[in-house]
Amino acid sequence: MSEKNRLGTEDVKKLLFSLAIPAIIGQLISLLYNLVDRMYIGHIEGIGGEALTGVGVTAPLLIIIAAFSVLIGMGGAPRASIKMGEKDNEGAEEIMGNCFVSLIGMSIVLTILFLLFNEKLLILFGASEKTLPYALEYMQIYTLGTLFVQLAVGMNPFISSQGFAKTSMITVSIGAIINIILDPIFIYGLKMNVKGAALATVISQAVSAIWVIEFLKGDKSILKLKKENFKIDMSIMKPVLLLGLSPFVMQITESFIIIAFNSSLQKYGGDVAVGAMTILSASMQFTFLPLSGLTQGAQPIISYNYGAKNKKRMKDAFKYLFISTVSYSTLFWLLVMIAPQFFSRIFTNDKAIIDMATAGIRIYMGGVFALGVQIACQQTFIAMGNAKTSLFLALLRKVFLLIPLVLILPKVLSNKVFAVFLAEPISDIIAATVTGILFYRNFSSTLRSMPDSL
Repeated sequence: MSEKNRLGTEDVKKLLFSLAIPAIIGQLISLLYNLVDRMYIGHIEGIGGEALTGVGVTAPLLIIIAAFSVLIGMGGAPRASIKMGEKDNEGAEEIMGNCFVSLIGMSIVLTILFLLFNEKLLILFGASEKTLPYALEYMQIYTLGTLFVQLAVGMNPFISSQGFAKTSMITVSIGAIINIILDPIFIYGLKMNVKGAALATVISQAVSAIWVIEFLKGDKSILKLKKENFKIDMSIMKPVLLLGLSPFVMQITESFIIIAFNSSLQKYGGDVAVGAMTILSASMQFTFLPLSGLTQGAQPIISYNYGAKNKKRMKDAFKYLFISTVSYSTLFWLLVMIAPQFFSRIFTNDKAIIDMATAGIRIYMGGVFALGVQIACQQTFIAMGNAKTSLFLALLRKVFLLIPLVLILPKVLSNKVFAVFLAEPISDIIAATVTGILFYRNFSSTLRSMPDSL
């Protein structure tokens, strides 16, 4: 059975997990990919603690680079799936070609801007006199690989949106494996330290980008990258950008949150607190990335069947997605509450950082159980092409709740570092509650407006 037909005909539960499991594996490998640099850097003899903190300060810039690829990829891929559901593959290919060219143009602009302003931005984002040299070493090399990040991250959703979950997983796996192999060689073997970690990441992203492009040009892909679609047509890109705004805001505000956390923690707890925050934010990825994998499995099913007006398959796909995300986020929350020290010791041998991270992680991740609701509902809005609601929900958790709480709570509570960490669970729980209520109302009305499935 072709991948195209699977989205509209195969048993929904079986299909969702056949798409989600490779995506989850890919996201877990991606998590390892993201954390390996920090693990190796945190254990560099003599400078591990300061180098880890320095690389942690670069996180907002890395997130900004990835966010622009998400703006295009996650805005374009669901719309391409909807077009496929409407039996308009040529329209889907036009969307993909426009997105490809847009990613190239965007990467050129970002590379120039970051090369010019890296140092000023890193100081603004919380780098101290001790940690700035390490942060700058990492970013100067990483910035040169912006094009590869944009293409690998931005075009891979067009593979998964066609139902090729395993191929999409391979994209991530190739880069992760290369990065894991090269990191110790460059960091320790060639004694390049932080520069080696950055170079390993750039090379691995380049290989992933080449893999994605070759697949989308090849015979196996339902949608093909074609030269005649390599243009920017604003009638195509405008709805792509509107839909991509929600995941873009989710990503870009993550950088603002890290800035708010780092600046507050630098003020109240110094480099040790910033180092602990590096561990906490990295640990949070153990929650987000598997949940993202589940939504990647559900997105093409929901989008395709939304375009095909098959509301029963849409309902079933969301039901299994919701049960899976809530179950995982709750189990992970229990793990953090039971064994908080496990996550702290992965990243560094610095006792002061370990102690603060272990004490803070139970607070910081106290609302993780609610993220399953937030992510399942918000990503379904995106899968249905509902740009306005998904954008509001992306802004709600981070911009309207989390950032103000990070700044306000330390002025109210006596334990300032505790107050900064407490902002995360409060915003998680409130945002999940609001999202659940809005989704119930919107999804029900959407289904009622559709004809009964045959």
